[in-house]
Amino acid sequence: MPPGYHYLVKTNGEMNVLLIYPEFPDTFWSFKHALEFVGKRSALPPLGLLTVGAMLPREWSLRLVDVNVRGLTEKDLAWADCAFISAMVVQRESAHRIVARCRKAGLRIVAGGPLFNSEHGQFEEVDHFILNEGELTLPPFLGDLARGCPKRIYSCAGFAELRQTPPPRWELLGLRRYASMSIQFSRGCPFNCDFCNVTALLGHRVRIKTSSQIIAELDSLHAQGWRGDVFFVDDNFIGNKQFLKSDLLPALIAWRKNKPGNLFFTEASINLADDETLMKLLVEAGFNKVFIGIETPDESCLAECSKVQNGNRNLVEDVKRIQRAGLQVQGGFIVGFDHDQPSIFQRQIDFIQRSGIVTAMVGLLQAPAGTRLYERMKKEGRLRSESSGDNVDGTTNIIPSMSMDLLKEGYRSILDHIYAPAPYYQRVRTFLREYKAPSVRGKLKFSHILALLRSVYWIGLVGRERLQYWKLLLWTQFLHPRLLPDAIVLAIYGYHFRKICQRHVA
Repeated sequence: MPPGYHYLVKTNGEMNVLLIYPEFPDTFWSFKHALEFVGKRSALPPLGLLTVGAMLPREWSLRLVDVNVRGLTEKDLAWADCAFISAMVVQRESAHRIVARCRKAGLRIVAGGPLFNSEHGQFEEVDHFILNEGELTLPPFLGDLARGCPKRIYSCAGFAELRQTPPPRWELLGLRRYASMSIQFSRGCPFNCDFCNVTALLGHRVRIKTSSQIIAELDSLHAQGWRGDVFFVDDNFIGNKQFLKSDLLPALIAWRKNKPGNLFFTEASINLADDETLMKLLVEAGFNKVFIGIETPDESCLAECSKVQNGNRNLVEDVKRIQRAGLQVQGGFIVGFDHDQPSIFQRQIDFIQRSGIVTAMVGLLQAPAGTRLYERMKKEGRLRSESSGDNVDGTTNIIPSMSMDLLKEGYRSILDHIYAPAPYYQRVRTFLREYKAPSVRGKLKFSHILALLRSVYWIGLVGRERLQYWKLLLWTQFLHPRLLPDAIVLAIYGYHFRKICQRHVA
């Protein structure tokens, strides 16, 4: 019998529930060192927990504790009857600590999200697991809980229709502590890259919300006072291009007419470069950044991992076409494929520098649980451990074809080069030469002024990259003055990336 079965269930009346989000380690995407410039505590809010909160009974009292912005206190634990915990794999260590504290406090513990989907067997102290998609597995749990007979594991094989997903409970957040907000338009991806667990978790069929749902979520955010950036967290935002062009993007364009403060960014596949109309609409709707999985310039490696959408293309020119449309491309890169040769490390450096992808996430190949790569590595006896969940920590959970020493040495050489001050600032200039700044810009805020002043001191006066910093600002001011805010932001990003890469290289 799971340990939580003996707990009292309040069937009539209020239950006090903690929604707890574990701490992210200091990673590439945490932007921890960049957030210090703008006085923020976290890059993004826990969207999954906010959505789960909207599915819980309204008579329950909810308290969100995002450990990335404030600590979990003894008062929180004493107040609560129950703790709902959601986490990604990279939050594993913090999740274990939080589960232990909740168990010690005598709380019923309910857990879900990617970490628990793949590793629920490692969390014996958790009472109930809400696996897969919460729209399908949370209601049966709540029904059983009300009847006093909850099971330990709730899972499903199907996928939810997002038209039934409620808007997140934004009022639970302290908005000012976050650099950006996030919303979700779709789930699923039409592609099938063998190292990616998106399709294993969310399927190939792209499921979408209606435009009215998205506008309602944005209206709710706006009503809470949010005037900053919004991240569309879809793994492939352009999975349904026709709906975007005919419905959602026109609706976003209309919504933003009197709301200049909100800009958007998202993730997409490289075939975005093939659609001029779609890129134009994205920029007009307020999108200014897009993350794209480039992975590798090697055709044999792309074929190896079934990244068919990237094959037989001029990837550098595709990136520049997107940049010229008014979208900054952030890119993901991988080394450690079976077909990688020792030359791949310099090829990756050359590609990143020529493309002007300033935010270049380079990691060793990892095999997340549930992926085809994971199953192949397991079958071949090449699986070493579980994935760390951190794409840029210099670890891999597989035995590579290349010698591990050569792979790690080559990986360090990439990081040493692309985030050293001179090549990094050179790459910023390469990007700014191509970038067609959109007419849609965000509003100037106090945090922007604060970031400028802190960058002048931390980077321009005491940083080892101060010479490159001032050369970039002067170059931008004289040749591309409208892009000066972008240059400052990218200088701050570089400061963060160097901190992360120096730690991993060390």
